Amino acid sequence: MLGELSEGGITPRVLFLEADEETLLHRFKETRRRHPLAREGRITDGIREERALLAPLRERADFVIDTTELTGGALRRRITREMIGEESPDGKLALTLTTFGFKNGPPRDADLTLDVRFLPNPHYVDELRPLTGHDEAVKEYVEAGTQAGEFYGRLMPLLDFLLPAYVAEGKQHLTVAIGCTGGKHRSVCVADRIASALDARGDIRLRIEHRDLED
Repeated sequence: MLGELSEGGITPRVLFLEADEETLLHRFKETRRRHPLAREGRITDGIREERALLAPLRERADFVIDTTELTGGALRRRITREMIGEESPDGKLALTLTTFGFKNGPPRDADLTLDVRFLPNPHYVDELRPLTGHDEAVKEYVEAGTQAGEFYGRLMPLLDFLLPAYVAEGKQHLTVAIGCTGGKHRSVCVADRIASALDARGDIRLRIEHRDLED
């Protein structure tokens, strides 16, 4: 059908939803539904056969979303953002900076992941612990010394190279995940610094999400 649509001058966009095997197994057991490909009654066999059958379609997908850790509401927001809200008719790359804490696990949908736990940790400073990476005192602490400056000095040229390269390959969305231990201090500080440096670029549309930052 996708081929017929393309031949008829229609350009479809394909959204492919997936989850890890353990989560799918739990969902089938929870709903008490039998997997249509589980001929001998083993759900895992049906799931694996389904993955193999759908692999060519996944390769053709414009958007692949892993729903393992997503609630229904979060999934709706992702679909709206990636298929509607982030559509870019001007060809600009939609870049999402996502901060997170490794203690809660890394995001599954990241294209690139930066581990910034090598930077000074404000968590161990009593007066900084209640603050976040948005606060100037935390930024000054995290970026003190030479490590942060050297890190930015290497990272920004890398992004300057990668972003146009992704656009040239036809990629419309890119998610860069930035992680520290709790997702509250260092990752937020680094994301703000990257966003500030990229803000003047005219070839991307930028958004920031703080997954583990408490309001």
